Amino acid sequence: MNVFQLMMKKKELIPLITFVSIAGFGAAYMSMYSLRKADVIVDRHTNPEPWENVNPYEPQKLITNNQKWEPIEELQTVKQLTK
Repeated sequence: MNVFQLMMKKKELIPLITFVSIAGFGAAYMSMYSLRKADVIVDRHTNPEPWENVNPYEPQKLITNNQKWEPIEELQTVKQLTK
């Protein structure tokens, strides 16, 4: 039985199919949008350790309220020792 024939036969399925379709398209769109952002690294062969390129002065959260981004002194000393 075709989906449209089923929808015409049982009219109560129309809102359910509509909302599920919108949610599915929205999830697919957001996943494709997230993969195109610069913060997401998909290719691990060219950069196997992407966490080394994170800028500590750039916030990595979606929302930051009244927060100062300062480097951690212990990490800076370890970074200087390992260079």
